[in-house]
Amino acid sequence: MSENTEQAVRGMPRINEPAPAFEAKTTHGVKKLADYKGKWLVLFSHPADFTPVCTTEFTAFARAYPEFQKLNTELLGLSIDSHYAHVAWVRNIKEKFGIDIPFPIIEDLSMKVANAYGMIQPGASDTSAVRATFIIDPNGMLRAMVYYPMSNGRSIPEFLRLVQALQTSDAHKVATPEGWQPGDKVIVPPPQSVQEAEERMAAGYECTDWYFCKKAL
Repeated sequence: MSENTEQAVRGMPRINEPAPAFEAKTTHGVKKLADYKGKWLVLFSHPADFTPVCTTEFTAFARAYPEFQKLNTELLGLSIDSHYAHVAWVRNIKEKFGIDIPFPIIEDLSMKVANAYGMIQPGASDTSAVRATFIIDPNGMLRAMVYYPMSNGRSIPEFLRLVQALQTSDAHKVATPEGWQPGDKVIVPPPQSVQEAEERMAAGYECTDWYFCKKAL
């Protein structure tokens, strides 16, 4: 691994470690990561204001905002554009699409927040943030991060589902299978010993084999 690559890896945020702290001007005033303590936070970047793909994402996040709030989850957008561009874009979305954007958008002209979160990907652009999404828990720990290319929009229902899955795993000490939705069966953690494996098979779970068992919550 080259020195530059090692530096890039060290500078990237890591899952299950504290999310990089920030304090930034937004369309709802100055916001800090600490403001979201006790809540889940979906922090997401977009390449630029007044662009069609980003507009579809923002309107989708706005429509889903009440569902995120039911999960004690806030939304926070970011792009490299100015505060004034953000305000104008929000007003334009209201005028042209009839949708209010209820969450703040970070002005990050210095790229300080974008660089701290690895939102700038030189292979895609040196001056715009790619479509990066970070899920941060109420303790300020980074729990998930997903990157999309600039050309393709994200699926907002997937981030809603992921928050629900993380909260379920935390509350019940279980894992969730592919495509899991609330109400589906969950995966019981694999046994750590031969004795636990024997007990698992007799515990009344839905077991395909000793290492693969599901249960209803």
